[in-house]
Order: sequence, then structure tokens, then C-alpha cells
Amino acid sequence: MTVWDRPEPPTRPVPLDRERIVAAAVALADEGGLEAVSLRKVAARLNAGPMRLYGYISTKEELFDLMLDEVQGEIVPPEQPGDWREALRVLAHRTRQAALRHEWLADLLGGRPALGPNGLDVAEATLAPLEGLTDIDTVMRAVETVSAYFTGAIRREVTNLRAERATGLSREDWQRASGPHLTRMLATGRYPALAKAVHDGTDVDAGTSFATGLEWVLDSVAAKLTPPPAPDAGE
Repeated sequence: MTVWDRPEPPTRPVPLDRERIVAAAVALADEGGLEAVSLRKVAARLNAGPMRLYGYISTKEELFDLMLDEVQGEIVPPEQPGDWREALRVLAHRTRQAALRHEWLADLLGGRPALGPNGLDVAEATLAPLEGLTDIDTVMRAVETVSAYFTGAIRREVTNLRAERATGLSREDWQRASGPHLTRMLATGRYPALAKAVHDGTDVDAGTSFATGLEWVLDSVAAKLTPPPAPDAGE
């Protein structure tokens, strides 16, 4: 029986329910990451005994499932775009925005299928615009490809944000600090391709990089979804 199917115990002097428990856990994770979340710490925030939480949640993994589902409620747009490309674009950007509000989300993306109500809503919003365009196996590979892209891109961006906080160096500060070493290494001539990228490439922010890469992935998916042209009658 999943955590969503299991009934909650009756209310007691300090009121508890899964909604309050999950809200407290999300707040802890927003403050200190997933490592800051434990049933004991959640109980302390709610002024309840830790054992009471086990009436609602059996394990920390179940708590993470509920937290993930809570944040996935922020991802599904109020109105579903009719075009498959716009639908996947919106979902990818909304997932990134949710991860920037709740950085710990990046640690849970790409794991087991999310079976909570919001997770199922995300899955339906992802698959429905592609229905009927091609066979279901191609649809699934297309969805997996887009998901793999934005999951990796989001994790990289969140990792960089955490590094900035840990070191106290912004991206620009780190580039300035690393510049002399990189200049010396490139001057050896051993890295011509890297040198060209550093000297001639355009430096873009994370949002622009995310959007550009997403469009390239969607272009590739579109090529697989578009039926090949019919041969000319004279051929």
C-alpha cells in the first residue's frame, strides 16, 4: 500500500496531517537541503513527538516522495498548451523554475516514477500533447530524451549555485580567479579546441543556455515525430 493509499490516524492534541508534515519537511529542505530533513527534525518543527509521525509516514523515503509530489504541483501549468512542443517547453521551464525555488528538487529528479497525484498530473501533461502523433514507443523515447536533457541541465545549474555558496565566489569571481592559470595552460598550445572556445565563444547565462539546449533537443524530437514525405508518383 502506498503512502497515498494509507489512511491517516485520528487527530490528537497537537493537530497533525500529511499536509502539515510535508510543509514542514519542504521548509527544512529549502533551508538546508535534503540532508536537513529527518522525521525527528520535522516532528520538532511541528512540536510533536517523532513517533507520532510514523502514523502518517513509515520511512524518510516516503517523506521524500510526498515532498517531491508537493513541489510537482508547481510544475503543471494552469492551462495545457495544445501544441506538443510548447507543452514540453513549458513543462521543462517550469521544472527548472521549481528547482531554483527548491534546489533539493534537483536531487530527486530522474529517479523512480512519481506516483503521487501531482506526479501523475505531470506525466499526463507530458504525454497527452504527443498522443496520436506517432507510436507510443516513439512518444516514450521522445519524453525520456527531453526529460534527460532538462534533468541534467538543472542538476548542473544547481550544482554551480551550491558551489558559489560554498566557496563564496560568484561565477564571475571564479572566472577571474581561475583566469591566470587557464591562460598559462592555453598558451602551451596543447589545447587548441579549448582555446578557440574560450577566446571566441559567447559567454551566456544559465537561463539562455538552458533555453537554447532545450530548443535543440525539441528540434531533434520533432524530426522523429514528423512522418517522412511520401515519394513522388513519378518515382
